[in-house]
Amino acid sequence: MPASNRRPLISGNWKMNLNHYDAIQLVQKLSYLITKDDVERVDVSLHPPFTDIRTVQTTLESDRIPFFLGAQNCHSDDSGAFTGEVSPAFLSKLNVRYVICGHSERRQLFGETDQFVAAKAGAVIKHKMTPIVCVGETRDQREAGQALDVVGAQVLASLDGRIDTQFVDLVIAYEPIWAIGTGLTATAADAQEVCAHIRTTVSGRWGADAANSVRIQYGGSVKAGNIAELMAQPDIDGALVGGASLDADEFARIVQFPSA
Repeated sequence: MPASNRRPLISGNWKMNLNHYDAIQLVQKLSYLITKDDVERVDVSLHPPFTDIRTVQTTLESDRIPFFLGAQNCHSDDSGAFTGEVSPAFLSKLNVRYVICGHSERRQLFGETDQFVAAKAGAVIKHKMTPIVCVGETRDQREAGQALDVVGAQVLASLDGRIDTQFVDLVIAYEPIWAIGTGLTATAADAQEVCAHIRTTVSGRWGADAANSVRIQYGGSVKAGNIAELMAQPDIDGALVGGASLDADEFARIVQFPSA
């Protein structure tokens, strides 16, 4: 289990799925399946597409559903000539709590660099939201024995500019690129090895208090069938869930990992 001072965080990343009508139905199903006892021990965040955020916000707040609202991405600037981008200032006005920064699909498909991810994380923090900063290696890098070096370098570069006191409200998601959407999952031991290395990297750069405070999620084909073993690892504090978060029953079982 995670350290007692690090509350687990289970995040559902809906990616480019569900219109706002579908989103309402999923949120309402989850509100029945995930109990008060569940959210007393686990934080749950939902990350719908941008077009659904206002609808999900209204549903959560009007029905007093105790999930946190999340976003999948944002720009690093508050405003400007960035057609198609979304300002972190806009997200904060919608009571978004968590923003994913540097998801592997953004890095791989849209060429986002560590430096851009660092700028976005800083913008998210400036607007009093929490970044979920994603890092992870490719299959070629893992097979070449480079996973720890690659991930450690991403952590340092993607969190450049942070100070130690900001790690209390910061999340790092380790998502091996080769496991996302493939059905493949890192073994619990392999995931723990990389997450422990992330914590050691944070400690070496920002100090022991920062390392002990930061929450580290695992992402990569997380399912109800593997969540308990993953969460039993000492340096895994939660999960960034992709496809399984679109199924209310499956996602609820993931949230309920100790007893499901």
